Amino acid sequence: MSSGPAGQVTGSSLRPPLETAPRAPLRRFLRTVDGVTIEAAYDPARGASDDVGGSLAIVVAHGFTGGLDRPHVRRVAGVLGRDAAVVTFSFRGHGGSGGRSTVGDREVHDLDAAVEWARELGHARVATVGFSMGGSVVLRHAAMHGEAGREHEGRTEARTDAVVSVSAPARWYYRGTAPMRRLHWLVTRPAGRVVGRYGLRTRIHSRDWDPVPSSPVESVPLIAPTPLLIVHGDQDGYFPLDHPRMLAEASGGHAELWVEHGMGHAEHAARDELLARIGAWAGSAAG
Repeated sequence: MSSGPAGQVTGSSLRPPLETAPRAPLRRFLRTVDGVTIEAAYDPARGASDDVGGSLAIVVAHGFTGGLDRPHVRRVAGVLGRDAAVVTFSFRGHGGSGGRSTVGDREVHDLDAAVEWARELGHARVATVGFSMGGSVVLRHAAMHGEAGREHEGRTEARTDAVVSVSAPARWYYRGTAPMRRLHWLVTRPAGRVVGRYGLRTRIHSRDWDPVPSSPVESVPLIAPTPLLIVHGDQDGYFPLDHPRMLAEASGGHAELWVEHGMGHAEHAARDELLARIGAWAGSAAG
């Protein structure tokens, strides 16, 4: 990435990694390959060592209507930051980022920019942890950069060393639960997008996907050998348990599956104890 105006970092070329990871929090605006400005934040690990090359950065991909400054995202970052540096960002159309949400399609470019920034800051090991929509994005992103990926554009600086997908759908256009029927109304209807913009502070793109991106279940087989963890609650009101089971099955035994008893959906339902386990898994799996 190269430095841009007003403190922006663009995705055109990667600067040499820093020799020492920053010891204080940072805020930056990142530029994606398709020209969208993304707000991002870096928090150093509270137990960080001087061995930057061996240190881990976890990039957190929030759910739909989230953002890096939302309290539930800050809580996630706080728990994961006990043993790793954490990069949070707001997907396009969310928070202080530009553009409009495409609900899981072009968001892979946003994650690309955040992962590249983590590597520029000196981290040789980077794991992605995504929730709900973000969970689908980390799967597609890992597939694009996996050895078997068909969409890979040679951006090796955006590859990940471990992937955690929490509360993600297995397939697109799912309407089998009342919350998902409400979400489809929000995304597809003009009145719904007005509610999204002014009620949920989320700006939603008005056009349909064209082409339709690879689904999470289509992406999972392309992720190996990158370690993959799938986490889902047995009380998830959005996506029932057939979704994580389909994802795990599609991995051909490569993915590890955690079904969490009593857990609901995404960041709000992820207890600190679970987040700590996810952080420990990411640190071990990323090598």
